[in-house]
Amino acid sequence: MRDRSAYRVRKTTLADEGHDPYVKTLSPSDRVAMVWQLTLQAWAFKEPGFREPRLRRDVVHTRRGGR
Repeated sequence: MRDRSAYRVRKTTLADEGHDPYVKTLSPSDRVAMVWQLTLQAWAFKEPGFREPRLRRDVVHTRRGGR
């Protein structure tokens, strides 16, 4: 177990949440990347054996009739 007593924390109100200047500079994909590992851990906790979705190979589009 880690000693977390030296970790820096900050207290904020719900109204001020998300107004961090650094966060405002991030793109949506950067914001998702920030929480992706936490998301994977949450899914693994909910569903043991959970693995990140892979590219689906069963989705196809068939065009018929020469259009």
